[in-house]
Amino acid sequence: MAAPPRSPAAKPRKTPAKAPVRRRLPPAEQARIATLFERFEAAESDPRTELNYDSPYTLVTAVALSAQATDVSVNKATARLFAVADTPEKMLALGEEGLIPLIASIGLFRTKARNVIAAARILIEQHGGEVPLERAALQALPGVGRKTASVVLNELRVEPAIAVDTHVFRVAHRLKLAFGKTPDQVEAELMAVIPQPYLVRAHHWLILHGRYVCVARRPKCEECPVADLCPSRALFS
Repeated sequence: MAAPPRSPAAKPRKTPAKAPVRRRLPPAEQARIATLFERFEAAESDPRTELNYDSPYTLVTAVALSAQATDVSVNKATARLFAVADTPEKMLALGEEGLIPLIASIGLFRTKARNVIAAARILIEQHGGEVPLERAALQALPGVGRKTASVVLNELRVEPAIAVDTHVFRVAHRLKLAFGKTPDQVEAELMAVIPQPYLVRAHHWLILHGRYVCVARRPKCEECPVADLCPSRALFS
C-alpha cells in the first residue's frame, strides 16, 4: 500500500525530540495495544507516505500542497512541478506565476503557490537552501503548520510524530486508542499509549489502515487484521 522508502538527498540540521509522556495502562490493555501494532508491523514493516518525493525539500513541498487534497492529485501535480523545480533556488526562480499553472489542479492552489514561493525564499536566505529538520524552524515556514511538520519529521525518521488527520482520528477512536475531541488531544493520547518501538511508524500504519480498511462508512472488518482486537467491531457487524 505504501510507497517504497526513499533516501533523502540532503542531511539537514536536526535536534533530538523529547520523549513522549507515557500513560500507565492495565496489563491487558498494554498487551492488546502491543498486539495491534505487532500485526500492523507484520503486514507492513516500514510504512511510508504515498506522496512522491526524493529529498527533504520535495517532501515538505508535497506535504504542504496536500492540505485538503488527495495524495493522488498531489503526485500528478508534483510530477510536473519537480521536473522543473525540485530545489528552493529553482522554485524561487519559477515564481508564483510559473508555479500556479503546474499546481492549478490542487485545491487552494493560489494560496499554496504563494506559501511555497515564500518558503523557498526563507530557506535560501535563512537556512542555506536546506530544509531545517527542527520542529520550530519547520513550523515557521509559510504553509507549514504542526501537522505538516509532524509528517515531514516522522517520514524522515527524525522524531516520532503522529499527524492526526481524519483517517487517524477515526481509527484511533474505533480502536479505543484515544478518546479526545480534537486532533491535538488525540495526538497526545496516541503518543502516550503506543509502544515505543512502534511510535515512529504508527502514523503511517494508522493512516493507511483508515484509508484502505477502516474506512468511514463501511469499514472492511472482514479484511481487518486486528478485527478481533477492535472494541468497535460489533457496531459494524
